[in-house]
Amino acid sequence: MKPKQFLWGASLSAHQTEGAVNEDGKIPSVQDTRIRNNPNIADFSVAVDHYHRYKTDIKMLKDANITALRISIAWTRIINRDGSINQLGLTHYDHVIDELINAGITPIVTTYHFDLPDYLQQSGGWKNRDTVTAYYAYVKVLFEHFGDRVKQWLTINEPNIMLLADQKIVGFHDDAVDRYQSFYNLMIAEKFAIKACHQLVSNAEIGPVPNISYVYPRSSKPEDIRAAMEFNSIRNWAYLDFSIKGRINPIFKAHLHSLGIEMFIQPEDRELVANNVPDFIGLNYYTSATVCFPDENEARSAGVSDQQSEDVYEPKHYKGITNPYLRKNQFNWTIDPLGLQTTLEITNDRYETPILITENGLGAYDELTDSYEIHDQYRIDYLEQHLTAIDSASENGVQVVGYLPWSAIDLISVHEGIKKRYGFIYVDRSDSQLKDLKRYPKDSYYWFKRIIGERS
Repeated sequence: MKPKQFLWGASLSAHQTEGAVNEDGKIPSVQDTRIRNNPNIADFSVAVDHYHRYKTDIKMLKDANITALRISIAWTRIINRDGSINQLGLTHYDHVIDELINAGITPIVTTYHFDLPDYLQQSGGWKNRDTVTAYYAYVKVLFEHFGDRVKQWLTINEPNIMLLADQKIVGFHDDAVDRYQSFYNLMIAEKFAIKACHQLVSNAEIGPVPNISYVYPRSSKPEDIRAAMEFNSIRNWAYLDFSIKGRINPIFKAHLHSLGIEMFIQPEDRELVANNVPDFIGLNYYTSATVCFPDENEARSAGVSDQQSEDVYEPKHYKGITNPYLRKNQFNWTIDPLGLQTTLEITNDRYETPILITENGLGAYDELTDSYEIHDQYRIDYLEQHLTAIDSASENGVQVVGYLPWSAIDLISVHEGIKKRYGFIYVDRSDSQLKDLKRYPKDSYYWFKRIIGERS
């Protein structure tokens, strides 16, 4: 990616913001049909009503000096169950994209963000190669219809995290063989998207969107170092090696072999994998991870977990732990801005590809005061520290082409509903009450506006 100038922006996703789940021909996605672990948190049926309020949201982002917005398009608004095209869905996103362009904001579009059509999940999800075929047909519609206006594209949000996440959320399966088959098909689907984008959109640039977080060993004990090496290969390099280098990472492959699973690039896929290389890496980063080698009697971590470390566990291979040198936020995520610099520099060393920061942010309890203000200095501190890390990585030769924090507006978190807020813009609703859904700029909104003005 070679933008004329550094892209200052923000990010959001369709299913976490739009709502309108039964409007204009939308069909159910796995996010609409899955059983939620906590029925008392907000769901996605209304979300923050961005579907109807996108003009207000875009106007506020324009006023904050934003020059780029990462959005996603809902597959379930574009393709009907019978494979036909839903023109109402195309028209809606025409309006959103045109509104962005008229506001001087570059649209950067993610084709798929955790919202697989439910009928495909019922037919096997990503385990079924037919889902790859369906995705290929879907993205060709996007590129043909929006390619005259959208030139920056992102493929599939966090495929590497989909490998590790609650499988019901993302269209995978719990069985290990099925899970890794799904992962392979997801990587092949991305290659088809890159191929279609380069064929159908003039002057297009397209990149993957993994969540890359460097994995530390607990100690200099050789077994801990081996555990970190192994988990790095699974969490980070398995996906990026396939995407950028067109290979199965050898440490990842050896790990699978130890589990009795063999993965190799199928003969019919070799040309596709080799010839379709992304133009840049979209990189999501929140914090680092830390692992140790699990002792024979050591079990999975108990109690409240840190999603980056403590909930990862593979017997006889690695076990996530809390890093004692890092502090945690309200939701038990460790905060590690130096880890972002390290992650950027190691990613650059491995792939020498431009990097667009597509997510980086702090989920926190935000309070709306009686005077309709939100004093989120904790978010400003987090973002300032991570911007410093990006500056340091850039000075060391990493080509960072933009910064799109998560998120533009408050949205519905998968596990914590609306109480876990990320946005620069506060949306007045709770998990139990929609209220008026009015928007209020936070202190971080004004801070980011000033930063963009000073550094553009």
